[in-house]
Amino acid sequence: MEEPIISGVVHDASDAKITVLGVPDQPGVAAALFEPLAAADVNVDMIVQNTSTAGTTDISFTLPKTDIAAAWAIVEKVSRQVGARGVTHDTNIAKISLVGAGMKSNPGIAAKMFRVLADNKVNIEMISTSTIRISVVVAAPMLEKAVRSLRAAFGLDSGSDRL
Repeated sequence: MEEPIISGVVHDASDAKITVLGVPDQPGVAAALFEPLAAADVNVDMIVQNTSTAGTTDISFTLPKTDIAAAWAIVEKVSRQVGARGVTHDTNIAKISLVGAGMKSNPGIAAKMFRVLADNKVNIEMISTSTIRISVVVAAPMLEKAVRSLRAAFGLDSGSDRL
């Protein structure tokens, strides 16, 4: 019997998202942002940096909601030091991941995931991929709808990733 490409849908609604807007696109800025967070024991998970436009970029990352207050103080300070345009945060997010060892050698998994979410009116706020995982951040109220639609689309029963 052939192993399924996608072995599970994993979800987590315990994170928040911080975005630093208009960060100068130059060496050392990401280090200036993430070193003090690490020193404060803030566990940063998903990091996305946009393509530079006119010499600036945006950096978004997820972190446990329990760390938002400590992180916020650090990020506001660092954003002023590096000349960023501003900082935003969102504590009403959820992360959903498709997990499976066969994704690297099977094109179209991400496209199918994105289509399923679009067809179910679930907006994607962030995307991160690896060889065994595709993760997206969505608004928390869309979590249940997104997970159920992805399970159905990928033929998964309601196992350990149950809501």
